[in-house]
Amino acid sequence: MKANKKSVDETILGLPRNEQLIVKRLRNLVLECLPKASEKNNYGVPFYTHNRMICFIWPPSIYRGPQCSEYASKGVTLGFCQGNLFSNDDGALLAEGRKQVYCLYFKSVKAIDERQVRALLYEAEMIDAQFKKKKIKKRD
Repeated sequence: MKANKKSVDETILGLPRNEQLIVKRLRNLVLECLPKASEKNNYGVPFYTHNRMICFIWPPSIYRGPQCSEYASKGVTLGFCQGNLFSNDDGALLAEGRKQVYCLYFKSVKAIDERQVRALLYEAEMIDAQFKKKKIKKRD
């Protein structure tokens, strides 16, 4: 039997109101700043990919597994899959013991610094471009 996979829009509609507002704002920023990225519903949350996985938006009400209950109190996560490659000069992205994925957390729409998020998304796009597969030239 095939699992009923929700669309990103359906997932967002099922969230508590505060999370919906945050996720919608972050989603709009991602779609604006990463026009080449594809949006997919992975693990029940929106993921954005192009050459590789770029980022994701994970609301705290979506289950992350038995050892991830501490995320619920942090708010909505904007995670960068290649976060370890960012300059992160201001230390805004948190590694929290992870080697690759770095995150920001938002408890309200007002907490979203749009200039900072845009800058991070543009940097994510530049990092993702480094993973573009090169075409192999055929020899005659």
